[in-house]
Amino acid sequence: MTTATNLLRAERIKLFSTRAPWWCLALALAAPLGFTALFFALAGPEIPPTVGNTQLASGNGRTVLVVLAILATAAEFNWGTMRLTFQAVPSRVPALLAKVVVVGAVGAGLGLLVGFGSWGLATLVNPDADLALHSGEEWRSVLGQSLVFLLAAVAGVGVALLLRSVAFALTAVLVWTQVLEAVVVFIPGAGKHIYQWMPFHAADQFVGAGGLGAGALQLPAAPLGPWGYLGYFAAICVALFVAGVLVTAKRDA
Repeated sequence: MTTATNLLRAERIKLFSTRAPWWCLALALAAPLGFTALFFALAGPEIPPTVGNTQLASGNGRTVLVVLAILATAAEFNWGTMRLTFQAVPSRVPALLAKVVVVGAVGAGLGLLVGFGSWGLATLVNPDADLALHSGEEWRSVLGQSLVFLLAAVAGVGVALLLRSVAFALTAVLVWTQVLEAVVVFIPGAGKHIYQWMPFHAADQFVGAGGLGAGALQLPAAPLGPWGYLGYFAAICVALFVAGVLVTAKRDA
């Protein structure tokens, strides 16, 4: 128990010993909140003010969180601090588990702030809209952001462990989230069906943040329900982390 506590404390200190994580957290919170405020202030009557729509910009914060997870992990390989960590913990796996627990906890907390912050800000900007959390679906849209952000942080750590380079890992994640998932839907014929299985689209389906996009793109019926999509997204994120741990355990630091 003492060893685990020390590992968690060490990872917490390493994570917040530079300014980059603080800037990432600030941006990950400001971006979705700012977009939500503008959206609900400027949206016309053709866009319904629903609880799900308060979470439309959550993907922006989620992407920044993945960037934070990559910086917190891959930068240690770039600067050589991971080698010192593995000298102190030769088995490696406990140190990596401690890192993902700390980064994941930060992600879960950030998800709560983004979810409830976006919802609360929307109610202030549009007080006439009925945005009360009446149903389990509406609670899932807001509270579920905590789970989605936690899993996104796990995926970020996994990608960083696999690629071990800040530049490569950031390029891979940003190209995937900002380009590939956006353009795959336009592939003639199968594009819309492939898009239904994109990881971050799955995350949006769980929290109900993809309603407007699905309508505009005329997507076919979703192959999974919200909780099925969460399980699918979780499986991908955990698989990335497990693969990263296995590769790291066998390679030189």
